[in-house]
Amino acid sequence: MIKVLIVDDSAFMRNAISSMLSSDQEIMVVGTAKDGIEALEKVESLKPDIVTMDVEMPKMDGISALKQIMKKNPVPVIMISALTSEGVKVTLDALELGAVDFIPKNLSDLSINIVKIKEILINKVKQIARKQIASKGLRPPVAQRILETHHSIYPMTTSERRMGIVSIGTSTGGPKALHEILPKIPKDFPVPIVIAQHMPAAFTGPFADRLNQISQITVKEAEEGERLRPGVALIAPGRGNMRVKRQRAIETIVTISENGEEFIYRPSVDALMLSVAEYYPGRALGIILTGMGNDGIKGVTAIKKSGGKVFAQNEDTCIVYGMPKAVVEAGIADKLLPLDDIAGEIINSV
Repeated sequence: MIKVLIVDDSAFMRNAISSMLSSDQEIMVVGTAKDGIEALEKVESLKPDIVTMDVEMPKMDGISALKQIMKKNPVPVIMISALTSEGVKVTLDALELGAVDFIPKNLSDLSINIVKIKEILINKVKQIARKQIASKGLRPPVAQRILETHHSIYPMTTSERRMGIVSIGTSTGGPKALHEILPKIPKDFPVPIVIAQHMPAAFTGPFADRLNQISQITVKEAEEGERLRPGVALIAPGRGNMRVKRQRAIETIVTISENGEEFIYRPSVDALMLSVAEYYPGRALGIILTGMGNDGIKGVTAIKKSGGKVFAQNEDTCIVYGMPKAVVEAGIADKLLPLDDIAGEIINSV
């Protein structure tokens, strides 16, 4: 059983989240807390596998409680965040401080679309907690696991031709991963970078701004028709799917589609990487980082078939080994890399 502690100052939200999670037979809500002080006491006494944490609470808020939990009793924490500008800021603070993920707190959505919210919450809790529980057990050495799973159904790229674009796809745990990778990319990086991070529309702009503040390259939320430039990382806006498109013989731009499409996720990693494979055949580097599900598998398969390269983050350093696992099991990963090595491998590929 996955043991969950729910922290929220609203009795309604505590009951709603508890009811959602308890409906799954693999999850047991071991306790609730109405503020950060009570949360610290119950993390210590109940030893939960995962905590859901409200941001705004009396006595001790979610950020203060998160800092103490990470310091004294580290455990995966999912933040429950309001979709306000202040809520976005505090949530991004929480991710930098060690929270593994967040779920937007919208009471109108809770009543209108409760089935979808319930599914997302349960899936996140189960996958994040399973990774935490598995990490405490005995597993084969990293090299052995790579040897067992790392095989390619397509010929490995042996050409010395350098990559002309870097495309990155990620979901749960992605903010932390990108926070580690992008600041290591040098200012004179010679090719553009495009990124699809599963994130609501209210978050992608502020998230890009934060990354820009700590990076040598320019990081920004992409705009419709924006030109791809060396040393600039464009993050897909959460309101739609981003693609690259050749406008002139020597100019490539991004397009943003807000129409309903066949892709489940928005912004879609597959939508982005399929377009990258089309316009940069043999010169695209596709990277899949931590995340739930298998978004990106179609895109990196197309990149691989076109003669490009594919990297995946390894299991040990993923918050959730879903998206990278799909790539590895499909046999299309040229390299399976720990998070610390990814920036260096990107630099060596261009």
